[in-house]
Amino acid sequence: MITKITWLGHSCFKLEYHEYTVIIDPYEKGSVPGLSALNQAANLVLCSHLHHDHNAINEIRILDNSVNPFKIITIDTYHDDVEGEKRGKNRIHILENKDIKIAHFGDLGCMLNKDQIAKLKNIDVLMIPVGGYYTIDASQAKSIVELLRPMITIPMHYRSADFGFDVLATIDEYLKLCNDTVTYQTNFIDVNKGMIKQTAILKYK
Repeated sequence: MITKITWLGHSCFKLEYHEYTVIIDPYEKGSVPGLSALNQAANLVLCSHLHHDHNAINEIRILDNSVNPFKIITIDTYHDDVEGEKRGKNRIHILENKDIKIAHFGDLGCMLNKDQIAKLKNIDVLMIPVGGYYTIDASQAKSIVELLRPMITIPMHYRSADFGFDVLATIDEYLKLCNDTVTYQTNFIDVNKGMIKQTAILKYK
């Protein structure tokens, strides 16, 4: 069974599986330069931390409850490299259904310890920030990807000519470190176990 992953901009993603929808890290209208307001509905909303560009639960219409096909595990980390003193805590979400295992790293701002790495083994899809300044940067993100070796890596939380915070690096800084890039002309990807290993670049809108 395919899991559809749609990038809604910044660090916000929609996961759809068996008619169940999860949205992760919705941003508040006007909080991220260049991004349109979200107009989305979901059965469940997850947030990595409480900043307004990741925690706008009220922007999402909540659908009627149905059985959640995802097993969800969280890992507490930090939004900076000084144990949260600058920006507080961050939460990694791991979502696993019977077909695939997905991790969303939120605004990870530190490197992972051995226990955290162990919990992230056998990840199929990884959504990881690469823009630096508020989070880990491109080289740190690449080091984590090489440790975890996911089937699909989706970079997020970066700047382009059309959107994002000025202080963030562009996606190019991360792509210089990759030799497996696949560029999609859509903002979604259908994932399953049979896919080739790749860094997937999704198109906003």
